[in-house]
Amino acid sequence: ASEAPAETPSFEMTWSSTTSSGYCSQEDSDSELEQYFTARTSLARRPRRDQDEPVEWETPDLSQAEIEQKIKEYNAQINSNLFMSLNKDGSYTGFIKVQLKLVRPVSVPSSKKPPSLQDARRGPGRGTSVRRRTSFYLPKDAVKHLHVLSRTRAREVIEALLRKFLVVDDPRKFALFERAERHGQVYLRKLLDDEQPLRLRLLAGPSDKALSFVLKENDSGEVNWDAFSMPELHNFLRILQREEEEHLRQILQKYSYCRQKIQEALHACPLG
Repeated sequence: ASEAPAETPSFEMTWSSTTSSGYCSQEDSDSELEQYFTARTSLARRPRRDQDEPVEWETPDLSQAEIEQKIKEYNAQINSNLFMSLNKDGSYTGFIKVQLKLVRPVSVPSSKKPPSLQDARRGPGRGTSVRRRTSFYLPKDAVKHLHVLSRTRAREVIEALLRKFLVVDDPRKFALFERAERHGQVYLRKLLDDEQPLRLRLLAGPSDKALSFVLKENDSGEVNWDAFSMPELHNFLRILQREEEEHLRQILQKYSYCRQKIQEALHACPLG
C-alpha cells in the first residue's frame, strides 16, 4: 500500500518543454543582479501584455458525503493513475499540476551545474550554503505534478516547489494563480496564501480548461522591499543612483544645446 503524503507535498515531476534552462554560472557578486535587473524593469509598473482577466468565483463548502461523491466522480473522469483518495480522518489526497511561468531567473546555491531533476527530487542537502549564489532560468513552461493533501495551502505549495529546485529566493516573490477558460475567454486569479489548491481541483473537476494552476512572479504593482536581501537592496540603490545621474546628464545636455542654439541665433542677428 502506498504511504499517505505528509504535510509537506511530495512531487512527481514531468517536463512539457525541452527548452534549455538558460543557466548562468556567474557568482553572486555585487554585479550579478545588474545582469538581470534595472530600476525600470524591476521596480516600475509595466502594462500587462497577456489577455488574462481577474475573476473570482465562489467555492462552496461540501459535506463529507458530498466530498466522497465528488471524489468518485473525479476519479471516473480521469484517464491516468492520478486519482484522489479519501482518508479515514475525512481529509483526502490527490494530484495538482502546476505550470511555471517565470520571466526572471531564480537564485540557487553556487555549483558547477544547475540542479537536475534528480537534485530537485532529493532536495537541498544538509549544510547547503546559500552565501554564494548563481542565477538560473527554470525551463520555460515546465510542468510539475504535485501529490498534496486537501489541507495543503497555496503558500506551502510555493515553498515546497522552491525547495525542490533549491531556489533560495524569498517565497513572497512568487504567487500561485488559478487559470480557467470560459466561453473563449481566459480568466486568472491569484490564490490567497491559505487557500487549498486540491479542494479547488476537486470542485472544478480534472479538466485543465476548467482549472489549472500557474506559478508566476508576485507582481502586485507595489514593491515588497522586505522580500529582498541586503545585497539586492544595496544593488537597487546603486542602480537608482546611476539612472538618476544619467537622467540629470541628459537634461543638462538638452538645455545646454538649446542655450547654445539661442546664443548662435543672437549673434547672427544684425544689430539695431
